[in-house]
Amino acid sequence: MSDSIKLSITLPVDPKTIYNAWLNSDEHTAFTKSKTTIEKKVGSTFSAGDGYITGKNELLHMNKRIVQTWRTTDFSEDAEDSTLEISFEKVEKGTKIILQHSNLPDDTGKIYRKGWRDHYFKPMKEYFEEKSED
Repeated sequence: MSDSIKLSITLPVDPKTIYNAWLNSDEHTAFTKSKTTIEKKVGSTFSAGDGYITGKNELLHMNKRIVQTWRTTDFSEDAEDSTLEISFEKVEKGTKIILQHSNLPDDTGKIYRKGWRDHYFKPMKEYFEEKSED
């Protein structure tokens, strides 16, 4: 039985800003503070977290949703890729990001939930709050 997690955060910028930043190597690197190589193209592969994360862009719905295959170097070789779906919803105070991560290896949900909070949500909050003040 695989694990699934769902998390959300609201950031003080519009969906387009976050969507474009997520799919831009330089900005993704800046908001996670770790090397990322990614492009805004369905079927293209990406690498994030200084090579810890790899995957492929499966679906890009401009400014609304990103669906990716996703795995880390911690996945066993025979483990299937997980699926990451990121939705961007315009709300009064900016954008609510809803992250749904499914097909994670058994008993790893808690670890990846903490990873998303520590390595994405926390630095993204700092990065986009500073950006919204510009």
